[in-house]
Amino acid sequence: MPQKQFRLLDSNGHIVSSDTPGLLGGNRRLKIYGRLDCPSALRALPRGYARHRVFFADEATAIAGGYRPCGVCMRAEYRRWKSALLSRQRDRE
Repeated sequence: MPQKQFRLLDSNGHIVSSDTPGLLGGNRRLKIYGRLDCPSALRALPRGYARHRVFFADEATAIAGGYRPCGVCMRAEYRRWKSALLSRQRDRE
C-alpha cells in the first residue's frame, strides 16, 4: 500500500510532496502561519478559509517564506515578530 503524501509549502513558495504532514498551517493570502488547532483558523474554515490554506514542515520554513506568526495561537511568537517590525520601522525614521 503506497504511503500517503502531504503537500507542503517550501521557503520559496513552491508546493512539495512530503511523507510527513506539516506541523503548521497558514493562510496564503494573509501570509500568516499558526498551529493546526488554532481557534481562529478553525472558525474560518466554514467561511472558505480552506481555499487559501497552506501547510509548513516547520516554523523556520514559514518564516523563510515570508509568513508571520498568528496573533491568536502563537502569541509569544507574534509579540516578538511585532516588536521586531516596529523596531525596523523606527530605524527607518
